[in-house]
Amino acid sequence: MVVSRIKPSDGQDLQRLQRRRKLVLRVGVALCCVVLLITQSAWRVSNPLVYDLIHRTGLALIVVCILGRTWCTLYIGGSKKRQLVTLGPYSVVRNPLYMFTIIGAAGIGAQAGSLSMTLLLAALVTAIFSVVTRQEEQFLAATFRDEFTAYAARVPRLLPRPTLWREADELLVRPHLVRRTFLDACLFLLAVPVSDVIDWLQQVQWLPVLFHLR
Repeated sequence: MVVSRIKPSDGQDLQRLQRRRKLVLRVGVALCCVVLLITQSAWRVSNPLVYDLIHRTGLALIVVCILGRTWCTLYIGGSKKRQLVTLGPYSVVRNPLYMFTIIGAAGIGAQAGSLSMTLLLAALVTAIFSVVTRQEEQFLAATFRDEFTAYAARVPRLLPRPTLWREADELLVRPHLVRRTFLDACLFLLAVPVSDVIDWLQQVQWLPVLFHLR
């Protein structure tokens, strides 16, 4: 773990970038939710077992997302702008928080019982993060210089490489950040009752089904 000084203006730029990322992500997810209102899984009638399997797998992915994001916060502890964290989940992938968010997005898509929606939502979030991570890494490269260059050359951006695992001897845990991350991640679970309500509204024909996706 490498400590370095950061100019206030640099920190503000990163905060603006992160706020923009959150806004774009929310808009993208909202658009996908609108699509869900008028689509239905083709598996629901043709093969209910496949539909149920996709649905249950989605819930498992959401749980992985919640636990994974909380785990990452134990390591990063609000130090992203002051320290280069390279241990724990950050030793196998440079952006584990984003990786787990993509997994959660796939889980939300899977609540529709559709592989197409699962892949679509995961691809959308991946595309957003691919732009954001490059901009964030420009900030990190300018801040931590050679240390980040060596880290980036060794550790992949979004696809983990487990063989690189390095454990921390001890952690400075900030409980309020861990709690906030856990509660924020739990919002992914809203996809479960929302998808059930949408499905019911479609069954009683209060919502039109314009598309069927597999």
